[in-house]
Amino acid sequence: MPLQSSFSSFSTHSSSSSSFGYAWEYDVFISFRGEDTRYGFTGNLYKALFDKGVHTFIDDEELQRGHEITPSLLTTIEESRIAIIVLSANYASSSFCLDELVHILHCIKGNDRLVLPVFYEVDPSDVRHQRNSFGEAIAKHEKRYKYDMSNKVDKWKQALHQVANLSGYHFKHGDGYEHKFIANIVEEISRKINRVPLPVADYPVGLKSRVSNIISLLEMDSSDRVHMVGIHGIGGIGKTTLAIAVYNLIADNFESVCFLENVRENSSKYGLVHLQNNLLCKILGKEGVQIQGVKEGTLQIQQRLCRKKVLLILDDVDDKKQLESIAGKPDWFGGGSRVIITTRDTHLLKLHNVEKTFEVAALSKEHSLELLVKKAFKNDEVNSSYYANVLNCAITYASGHPLALEIIGSNLFGKEVEHWESALHQYEKIPNREIQQILKISYDALEEYEKNIFLDITCCFKGHNLKEISDILHAHYGDHMTYHIDRLVDKSLIKIKFGDQVTFHDLIEDMGKEIVRQESPNMPGNRSRLWSHEDIVQVLQEKQGTSTVEIIYLEFPSSKMEENGDPSKKKKNKVVQVEWDGLAFKDMVNLKTLIIKNGSFSKGPKYLPNNLRVLDWRRSPLKGFPDDFQPKHLCMLKLPDYLFKSCNLPKHSSGHPKKLSILKLPYYLFKKSYKLDSLFKNLASLNVLNFDNSEYLKEIPDVSGLLTLQKLSFSGCKNLIRVHNSVGILNNLKVLKAEDCQSLRTFPSINLPSLEILMLSGCNRLEKFPEILGKMEKVEMLRLCGTNIKHLPSSFQNLCELSHLILIANTFHRIPSVILDMPKLFTLLYINVNINNHETWASRNKLEEGVEGTLSSSNVSNLTVNNYMLSDNFFPLALAWFRNVKTLDLSRNRFTILPECIQDFRFLSSLKVDFCTKLVKIAGIPPNLKQFSAVGCSNLTEEEVKSVLLNQELHENGRTEFALPGTTIPAWFEEQGKGDSISFWFRGEFPSNALCFAILQRNRRNGGTYITRITTMVSINGKQVSRGGGRTQMQDLFIFDLSVTNKTYHLDGICFENKWNHANVSFEFQYGGEMEFGMHILKQESSSIMKDIQFTNCNSPDHLPARYCPLWHSNSPDHKRKRPHKALHTHSSKCTHHV
Repeated sequence: MPLQSSFSSFSTHSSSSSSFGYAWEYDVFISFRGEDTRYGFTGNLYKALFDKGVHTFIDDEELQRGHEITPSLLTTIEESRIAIIVLSANYASSSFCLDELVHILHCIKGNDRLVLPVFYEVDPSDVRHQRNSFGEAIAKHEKRYKYDMSNKVDKWKQALHQVANLSGYHFKHGDGYEHKFIANIVEEISRKINRVPLPVADYPVGLKSRVSNIISLLEMDSSDRVHMVGIHGIGGIGKTTLAIAVYNLIADNFESVCFLENVRENSSKYGLVHLQNNLLCKILGKEGVQIQGVKEGTLQIQQRLCRKKVLLILDDVDDKKQLESIAGKPDWFGGGSRVIITTRDTHLLKLHNVEKTFEVAALSKEHSLELLVKKAFKNDEVNSSYYANVLNCAITYASGHPLALEIIGSNLFGKEVEHWESALHQYEKIPNREIQQILKISYDALEEYEKNIFLDITCCFKGHNLKEISDILHAHYGDHMTYHIDRLVDKSLIKIKFGDQVTFHDLIEDMGKEIVRQESPNMPGNRSRLWSHEDIVQVLQEKQGTSTVEIIYLEFPSSKMEENGDPSKKKKNKVVQVEWDGLAFKDMVNLKTLIIKNGSFSKGPKYLPNNLRVLDWRRSPLKGFPDDFQPKHLCMLKLPDYLFKSCNLPKHSSGHPKKLSILKLPYYLFKKSYKLDSLFKNLASLNVLNFDNSEYLKEIPDVSGLLTLQKLSFSGCKNLIRVHNSVGILNNLKVLKAEDCQSLRTFPSINLPSLEILMLSGCNRLEKFPEILGKMEKVEMLRLCGTNIKHLPSSFQNLCELSHLILIANTFHRIPSVILDMPKLFTLLYINVNINNHETWASRNKLEEGVEGTLSSSNVSNLTVNNYMLSDNFFPLALAWFRNVKTLDLSRNRFTILPECIQDFRFLSSLKVDFCTKLVKIAGIPPNLKQFSAVGCSNLTEEEVKSVLLNQELHENGRTEFALPGTTIPAWFEEQGKGDSISFWFRGEFPSNALCFAILQRNRRNGGTYITRITTMVSINGKQVSRGGGRTQMQDLFIFDLSVTNKTYHLDGICFENKWNHANVSFEFQYGGEMEFGMHILKQESSSIMKDIQFTNCNSPDHLPARYCPLWHSNSPDHKRKRPHKALHTHSSKCTHHV
């Protein structure tokens, strides 16, 4: 959002999460039935709380006459820290009390604050299942609100069920003194409210959604297990603030709480024993023990806390020993405990098996603006036209970093625009010290070698590809970089984005550059790394370079901002001319990496350091290397366009670049058919040779001298006509890329034992696959797309480990027999992508005529033959060739029948015949079929589908997924309705393996067949616990088992508390239209859990005895329900008999 417009709407979009200030209006809200307990128990409880100094709301004392009861009461509930629900005999008879209860559970419990039920002279089981007085009251409500469309009574039932499952107090006359019972409640409440909330932040901007994410990871509804959650991110990004906010919100739900702050600093100053003592003292109070050693401390923590429900926050952890000594394992704490760890080092979380983690990201631009304005102006009133540019610059500089925004805002509080501009300009040159100190903590924790790599990357390689950086630094240091770069990622210093792009926060970049600048603040030539084009030009022109310089990375900016500072308005820079004498590198004897991306130099270098390992100078003015250049250590050389025309390499053999590992040649080097054979003789250590997109290259030269070559690429050389035979005998070659060589007709025989990747796609004139002269055991996948290859030679089987063969848009006339003799080949794809002339293709397509040579069944388990105009003759032959196939895709072919013989594919579980428009009959199906798709089969009738594919027996074993033509949901789906979700009740393990659904779509907006995303969501007791789905082609009818959906969170095997849980399964679709649903419980799966699933409200005392009575949710009241199938009438007694 543009900054100007964000000012105009600032006050209405403020999101400063004021709720994290926790200035509650009331400590306790009491919900009760006045006629039952006002002048007895509740009155005494209120008096006891009042005497103890607990600010308590009770309706007849605080609300004045004439107030709107409902709005006032709802506001009061929202402003209360703790709720006490006094459940007495007539509580449920009051609709007022029930509405109050629903809102309490939504506002207080729903936000993970404490709700404390008191069962006063009632049995919790009666509340849970609405029996006796609770059942009678609900029955009256059901009759009164019979036609209520808001499902009010259902909400009341769920609320009663939910509150009855919370931990609370139960009082019955005869069990003890009532005043002692009240004293116990008051003591617990006092203990809770005496815990003073920790200060979060002056302006907790953008916290709400982040807190919600952490709460979700903590799984607060799970009371039997211990969960550990990690919060990670760079320094100052808000990890501690987030942890405090979560702590304040949920602390009342725990028996004991402890926030150990500054673990890194305190551990360093006082030791681990000090931290252990702090933990035990905070949890146990006066009972805390004074331990003397770490081992004693770990034992004491395990023994003393293993039965306590604890909330423990470990803030700023930087060493695994800290975790091992304070929270070694989840079983050190009692059931329901939660441990939150904040750290900059994600590797620590992995070592400690913390699986649930949350990365704190930078603030959005909108939140950044809000925080900056609040810190700088202390209010929301800002002159938008006056401050817009400087605020925008400040936000850009801070890049969403909260600490930076707060420091900038505080430093510039009350300042005029001129002060802002001056300060921000200074920050660009020399970063703010306070910000740097926070960020530098992570850098200081690195090993010396890792510090150097970090500085290299932050100063020179932001935004570069990971492989490119690794190659350069490998050449620079002579060591592999994977481990070291991973360490920087673990420390939250750098990130690897999608596409392997290396990036990091702008302030991290500033920190790295400032560390190098401080090596010599006033003399750039005395710094180890040079990246600023101004500094480099100064050093080269004035010959200020010294032996300290190790890396030069020069790239002049291609554009610059206009003077008004608007980043959207840039103009192209002129090419910079560097005037120098060519001798500037003479004193840089330790220069190892020289990368010059652009710019113009008045003359070429007359001297290059012999210590160079990386030389990348794309537009160098040199005509050849200097005579005295002896690059014994050179490993990576990327040469300018014209250098090899004279091939003026060092003449002394001692100076040949024997360690050169990467050589990338320019495309117009080959205009005059330049011979490279002599050059390659001098590059004995070359690892990578790249000729890609060389327009004038006609021949790959003799490379037999490149004994260490691992990667050879000449893709996109459209005029290449010959490849030297030596390419086929490189023993160390791992990658051979020759794609899109449009003039290449032949390829030499190959014997490449180390080869892992072979790419020949796009060579549309290549007629023969190269002969393979020896065993090649490392090629596992081969794609041949868009070639003119018509058959595969018998030597093809020397690719003995080949498992995936993909043939797309090729000219194969038949299936080559050689692939039937390849035991490791499991996946075979034949796809024709461009049939413009059906008659011409049909005349030369002989896939159905058999294979070349002797028939034998292959081991292929995944077979795709798309768009090859296969007829009915294909199936008998396929059965002979591919009897072991498990997945078969025959889409877009011309057969008319799925014959009976398809039943002999006994391993086949997935079959696709999409868009086979000639298909009219299904005579058989494989016995183990689980997935079937016939989308777009326009001549396949619904009757034909029903007879074979929609019979109940086929789907009863579960895990099926069928997409079919159809207009009705099969009758064996007992529950049918319109809408987008269904509800039921269960206990124990969620029955994901027992539920089968049918979806029927009508009147779609887009019409026809399409690919859509079906999202399946499961909510339990009002909280979403599973979300998943995938893209599928749909036409009319889709049948699937819930267990086959691609779930984000897995419910399988998770056992919930042994109580009745309310479940809701809902669906979302990418495209609209009217939807109908069917639901069926699979007999094979449901026999053992039948008693644990109910579709009536199992809390109702007089629910119908019918087995299935689901609650369909829909925008339309038009629901229909099939009568249960007789075979499923195995259990019809009331659910109350099973509790």
